[in-house]
Formats: sequence, C-alpha cells, structure tokens
Amino acid sequence: MTELREPSVILLDIDGTVVNYNLQIPQSASDAISQARANGHRIYLCTGRAKAEIYEFLWDLGIDGLILGNGAYVEDDGEVIHRQVMDPEVVERAIEWLDAQGLGYYLECNSGLFATDNLTDMTVLAVGDDNPNMRELWEEAMAAAVYGTSRGRDDVNKISFALSHPVDLDDLAQQFEGDARISTWTASGKKQEFGEFGQIGIHKAVGVDALAQHRGVSREQMIAFGDAEPDLELIEYVGTGVAMGNGAQVLKDHADLVADHIDEDGLAKAFRTLGLIG
Repeated sequence: MTELREPSVILLDIDGTVVNYNLQIPQSASDAISQARANGHRIYLCTGRAKAEIYEFLWDLGIDGLILGNGAYVEDDGEVIHRQVMDPEVVERAIEWLDAQGLGYYLECNSGLFATDNLTDMTVLAVGDDNPNMRELWEEAMAAAVYGTSRGRDDVNKISFALSHPVDLDDLAQQFEGDARISTWTASGKKQEFGEFGQIGIHKAVGVDALAQHRGVSREQMIAFGDAEPDLELIEYVGTGVAMGNGAQVLKDHADLVADHIDEDGLAKAFRTLGLIG
C-alpha cells in the first residue's frame, strides 16, 4: 500500500483534467478528490474559467477555493485574495477587432459570460466534425451565458473567440503587444478551436503564488494537475506537476509525472501514486 503523504495543497485544472470533453466527471475522480480532502489535503480548482462557470456540480466535489481566469482571480475559503481585470480600453479594442473579423466571442467575467449571438454557430464551425455533439455540449457548457455582448465592461478576466475561419494570430499578437496575451485553447481536446485575449503577466502560477503567500505554504507542499499548454507555468511552479495522459505533449515533457487518460481513471490513479489517497 502507498504511504500517505503529509497534507498538501492540490491544484486541479478543470477541463481535460477533472471534467472530460463530454462535460463528465469520472466517478473515480470525484471519489479521489473527496478522499484526498478527507485525508487533510486542501483542494483548489485552478482554471481558465470565470466564476460564473463554476457550476454546482463542481462545488459539490468539495473544494477549498478557486484560481480563475488563468490566475487573474483567487479565492480561498470564500475570501478574495487576488483580483486583476483587463484594461477596459484593451477590451474595447479587442471587441472592435473581433467584430471586424466577424468572429463569435464572449467576455469572461466572474459575474457572467457575455457572448455574441453567433457564438454557438461559430463554435460548431470551429470544431467541425471532431465532435458532432458540440452544439449540445456547448450550450450546456455556456449555461451562464448572456447573449448580445455587453460593451463597456470593467470586470473582464479574458476574452475567448471561436476560430471559425482562419485568422493571423501572430499579427494579432503584434497588434496587441504589451496590452494583451494572445493564446489558443481547445473545446474538443483534439485541436485548438478558440483564440483568447488574456492579461499581460497573468498565468496560473501568478494566482498560485498569491495563494501560497496567503496560506504560508511552500511550493514543495503544492501538487498541480493539468492537461494543456496554459498549465505549463503552473506545473513548473509547484513541487510536483502532473500532466494528464490526454494532455499536450509540451506539458508531459515538463511534468514530474504523466497520469493516465482522464477517462481511464487517470486522476484517481495519480492521486494514489502520489500518496494522496490509499
């Protein structure tokens, strides 16, 4: 039997790590999280999502706090300990560019998701045949969305847009150099269907560092799990970084441990290997 580890801070990415690309939490993952928390470990969701996307089934896992917007917002035991939002002028510039390109997009705020009316159609186009159930899954995932984008918001964590047709992301990065971080992410786990305007200097390790300082814990006491490139700074920051078996190769190359696929009990098996559960 694996010797149980001393209480640690466990940081869990959501999509592709806890929740699969059919928006399901494997029962083994749910059970492992509950057992780890019962063993004295603190559990934090560390995600690109906004608070509006932390639905009841995620709270029901039993968590101690949140790191949202890829590090822009940190909450511990209900207390907000870090918050940073996009410059409203940068948000307006981004919206003007997106509208000119005819792209579907949404503003990710803790108070809600504010989306263009064409977002679902553009998302289905971006994903294509990789997931024929994407329309249904996307509508479920965007349960908190308000359609008909709100302008002039001052509470935006980041902005995501469906890559429904080719755009020059390198040129976009040059246009917004010093003002926004341009990156991509996946809704299907198979290709990069979304672009993103993020905050300069903000990534998951920034939020985790704020949490570490607040709780007075060292990096060595922290264990992080992720599956995608935005998790790279996260797994490099903590004492033990774990890449899911379904994750990006660049993450696996930098991880201390590569878990099995999310749908093959990857999270639970890794928890057991690391001594978080018996």
